Amino acid sequence: MIRLLTPLIAASVLVASIIPGQAAEKLVVSTWGGSFRDLIDEAIAAKFKAETGVEVEYITGGTIDRLNKAKLAKGSPESDVTFTTAHVGWLYVNDGLFETLDLAKIPNSQNLVEQAKVSPAHLGTWGYVYTIGYRADLAPKGMTFGSWADLWDPKLKNSLAAPDFDPSHIIAVSALLSGGDPATWEKGQAKLEALKPNFRAFYTNDANSQQLIASGETPVQVVLTMNAYYMKGQDVPITVVIPKEGGVLGIDTVAINKGSKKADLAYKFINIALDPEVQAKIAQLKKGSPTVTNAKVDPETAKLPGVFTTAEQWKTQAINIDPKLRAEKTALWRKWFAENIMAR
Repeated sequence: MIRLLTPLIAASVLVASIIPGQAAEKLVVSTWGGSFRDLIDEAIAAKFKAETGVEVEYITGGTIDRLNKAKLAKGSPESDVTFTTAHVGWLYVNDGLFETLDLAKIPNSQNLVEQAKVSPAHLGTWGYVYTIGYRADLAPKGMTFGSWADLWDPKLKNSLAAPDFDPSHIIAVSALLSGGDPATWEKGQAKLEALKPNFRAFYTNDANSQQLIASGETPVQVVLTMNAYYMKGQDVPITVVIPKEGGVLGIDTVAINKGSKKADLAYKFINIALDPEVQAKIAQLKKGSPTVTNAKVDPETAKLPGVFTTAEQWKTQAINIDPKLRAEKTALWRKWFAENIMAR
């Protein structure tokens, strides 16, 4: 004989069937590994989980590696949210890999600085600059690097390091010092070739940059500010300066992957990433510039060179290479740099 469940038992069975599904719900985020993954987890995901009860799972890897994987998974992404650089984000956009964002679902985006409104599909979550970092105890006595032009001083022969994975910073600077700009970068080619004697190494990642300057092998670097301040925290005596021309601006961005089935959660995650308290925490933890103007940054962090806390600083203390142009030129710039500067 078939017995009907009482209403109470039926309700219990229904709840039991729902709860495991809720507990298993997760948002998958694609990002870099190491300290950047930890930053996102501590500053953004912790608040997201507290507000939604949803766990955040990470897929980590290099910037271009993750782009290539996203291309292969087009239409059925393995992650819901992606963090990447502003210019590589344009490569995702051009391949139709990001959703166009509905800013009405991201109310904190109303406070974004203009530079962080990178495209209709990806928004800046923190900023930084590549600038000059040096060991005052090892660099030529009296050098303070008030201008990018100081890198060309013959006293720095065989002393300088720069990233091998992205030469856009020094290419843009060379163009500016030669009367051009990133769009007319060829004007700076001869200037950059004249810098070759001063290069000693080209670092492959942040850890390699840290090793080269900590050991003193390259006492002067074109360096990422966030990495430089990490080194200072590890007792590496690096001095960070912003030349009179400005540091070369970089922005890391966030987007929703096209085809994600967790779009509503992804919007909540992005809105939390732009929350002023979260933005202040990012500045405190990683010394990145908040991309919203209403973040209240600790005064000790706010005074650091390359940490921008006002819209005016974003305009006057940074060399801003248009991210879309940068996306178009990156492959060409890397090829030219490898063949003409890195080749011995």
